[in-house]
Parts: sequence; structure tokens; C-alpha cells
Amino acid sequence: MLFNSYIFIFLFLPLTLMGWYYLNSKKAYRTAKYFLAGMSLWFYGYFNIYYLAVIVVSILGNYLLSFLMKFSKTKLSSRIGLAAGLLFNLGFLFYFKYYDFFFENINALFHTNFTLRHILLPLGISFFTFQQISFIVDRCLGKAEHYSFVNYITFVTFFPQLIAGPIVLYKEMMPQFEDISNRRFNPDNFAKGITLFTIGLAKKVLLADVLALSVNFGFDQTAFLDTPSTLLVILAYTFEIYFDFSGYSDMAIGLGKMFNIELPVNFNSPYKACSVKELWQRWHITLSRFFIQYVYIPLGGSRKGKARTLLNTFIVFFLSGLWHGANWTYVAWGTMQGLLVVWDNLGIVGVKGSNDKIPARLTIPRWLGWILTFGFFNLSLFFFRSDSMANAFQMFRNIFALKGTGYLYKIAATLDIPEFYLIKQAVNMVNPSMLNTAYLILFILLLAVSAFVISRKNALQIVNEHPLDSKLCCAVTVLFVWCIISFSQVSTFIYFNF
Repeated sequence: MLFNSYIFIFLFLPLTLMGWYYLNSKKAYRTAKYFLAGMSLWFYGYFNIYYLAVIVVSILGNYLLSFLMKFSKTKLSSRIGLAAGLLFNLGFLFYFKYYDFFFENINALFHTNFTLRHILLPLGISFFTFQQISFIVDRCLGKAEHYSFVNYITFVTFFPQLIAGPIVLYKEMMPQFEDISNRRFNPDNFAKGITLFTIGLAKKVLLADVLALSVNFGFDQTAFLDTPSTLLVILAYTFEIYFDFSGYSDMAIGLGKMFNIELPVNFNSPYKACSVKELWQRWHITLSRFFIQYVYIPLGGSRKGKARTLLNTFIVFFLSGLWHGANWTYVAWGTMQGLLVVWDNLGIVGVKGSNDKIPARLTIPRWLGWILTFGFFNLSLFFFRSDSMANAFQMFRNIFALKGTGYLYKIAATLDIPEFYLIKQAVNMVNPSMLNTAYLILFILLLAVSAFVISRKNALQIVNEHPLDSKLCCAVTVLFVWCIISFSQVSTFIYFNF
């Protein structure tokens, strides 16, 4: 079930909110949690009933491991439990997400003939698996207690963040579900939640989905793109992926507020960053937090010298790339990001006004740091978006070919959106030959609007600084109605695939 769908907004969400607050008003707190978990499983299983079996097995397996840890009295038994927890969760993730990728490469490398299974990838498996890894690791290390089953299943399945995050930790969620004060309807939280949800919805429906029309066409035609069309297609994708994922995160946080549950911030205006290192402190923050706590620090963090610190940093980004998908393009993307962050950590070039503790040998102004950071991130997305390494390298060749064939007009013509209908008819009546130019103007205008939105305050800043402001309420109402009308162009979220 998509957040940006009629069934979610007009059926699922009202039923869930009414049921949650009604049961809590009757002090049926345990029943309310089972109700919320049940509705969350309906939300997840709506995509495919097969997914329900996958997530239930994952939950039961981890809960059983947590229960067995109650009888762990020695370091050896704790280590065995830790190994079992990691083996279960990573094995689970490997089977569904990486099995074919692994054996396809084994077959190619060693000329073997392992049969590929073509397993259907369950939605959001990387998110709910990492969420449970964090819990089971801390259980084995004695940092977390064993919770009742209703608490655990509510923690894992809470629908706002179930499929695409933010990746939450048990210690920030369990206390909120236990706090009785959170069970009462809070008008202020609810209003902020609706505002955040609507802003995120507008990012997704009005910007990301429209940009996707040109992006999808462009990446399907990589061999025909010229230099201008390649540059604008990757710029459009840079905006699309941000609006898509940050829009989802805004909606998730907004939905959480409607239930008086605070979800962690996942984006903090990353495209304002002036270094790659800073960008990753602002982008997909909860994933970075997970890798720092459960990979970087266990590897030694920054405690074992400069060389080891740089290696640990690179390993984190390499694994982050692999986490995003079973394809060498994601590995290449993670490798490129890792090398860029390692370069930042070397302290050779620094940005004026940065908070780096080690002074850089060469300091550049912030505007130049921003250009380099944004530019390198755009280039790295050639790997991230391409279906194959061959297509990614083709996009790089298109840039350096320095040729213009007018293909940009074909890219722009994909923006045949309802909002453009009247202008299209007027141009056809007055001068049909100008229609392609009109589409190109629309494409450039869309990119300009995207850049403007990104340069302003983000959704959380707007909501926190202007709570229940009359102008904001009017804007939110207009955006909500506009989004509802535009649902006919609905598409899934990019990060559902991870």
C-alpha cells in the first residue's frame, strides 16, 4: 500500500487512527498495540500476500533468539547467540536479495552452472532486517532487555517506517509505545503530522514522479543521449531521488506524529553540504547511524590509527553500496562515495568554516566546496541509476563527447502532464512547431523549481518554525488537493526496491 494512494489516505489511515485512539481511550493498551501491528501487517501484505510470510518468519526468528538470550549466562553463550543472530538475519537477507547475484557471478567466474532462483524481493527487507539486527546484537551484548511479543512486533512493523525507514532503534521506539501519555490524541502533534505528510506527499507526487518521466526515458536511451541531455537527465535524477526519498521520510515522520510517535530525522538538506563527508551527515542519516554503530565502531572506528580509520570508513561505504542492491553498479557507487569521503578525511583540501578538527593544507571557499560536492554526487548517480556498468560508462562517455544532437527535445517531450494540457492546446492552435520548445521550457522550469525548493528550508524546519501558521495551512490545503488530483500518475518509491 502506497502512502500516495486513495486507499491509504481515505481508508487505511482513518481506520487505523480511529481504532488506535478508540482502544487507547478505553485503556485497552495491549489490544491497541496488537491492533496497530495487525493494521501494519495489512499495510505490508497489501503489496503481496507472500511478503507477510517473509516478515513473520523474520520476526519470529529474531524474537526466539532474543528469548533464548535470557538463559545466556556466559560470554561464550553470548557470542554464540550473536553469531546465530547475525547468521540468521544476514542469511535471510542474502537468500532473498543476493542469492542470484552471488551465484551469477560465481558461474561467470568459475564456469559453474548453479541454478538461479529469480526470487521475488520482499519490499523493504533491508530496512526491517537492519532494524532487527540492531536489536539482536544489543541483546547479545547485554545492552537491551527482552520485550513482550506485542511490544516487539509493534516495534518492527510500525507501518510509517516499515518499508523504507527511517531505520529506527528499539531504545528510541519501545519507550514511546509504553508511554501512556502518547496514547491520547494530541491536536498539535496531529496538525504538524498532517503538514509534514502533505509536504512529503507534494515532494513525491508533484516533483519526484514528474521528474521520473524524463529520467526513466533518458536512462532507457543512454546510447542516443548527447551531452546536454545527459547532464540534464542526471540533474533531474539527482532531484528526483531526493524528493522521492526525503518525501517518503517526511510522510513517515508526519504519520508518526499523528500517533504521537517521534521518528528520527533522516534528511537534513543534504544538497546544501559543502563536502562529501558533510553530505553523508545529512543524507539517509539513520542508515549512516546504523553502519557507524554496528560496523564502523566494531571494526575499530578511529581508535587504531589513521590508516585503519580510513579503511574502516571505506568499508562502511562499500557495504552501504552493496546494501542498496545486488548489482555491481551499486558497489561502484558505494566505492566512489567511500573514496570521496576518505579523500575528505585525509585533510588535504578543506572547506572554509567547516568543523573538521584537523586543519587542511589547502582551504577552499564554501561555494566551491558546494559545487564540487554536488557535482561529484551527480556523477556518482550514473552508477546508482544505471541498470548495468556498461550503461553507466555510456553516460560518462556522453558527457565527454561534447556533442549536441537536439535529443534534449525528446527528453522534454516526455513531460506530457495534465497541468500542461491547456498550454499545449494553446501552442498547437497558435504555432504547433513551437510545441517542442514549450516542452523544453517546461523541463527547465521544473528543474529550476526543484533547485529553488532544495535551496529553501526543509519540511521539518518549516513545520517547527511556523506551527499552524495560516499561510502554511492554506498552502498545505492547496498542495494536498493538487496531489489527490495527480494520483493517476502514481509510482512506487525508489527505496521500496532496497
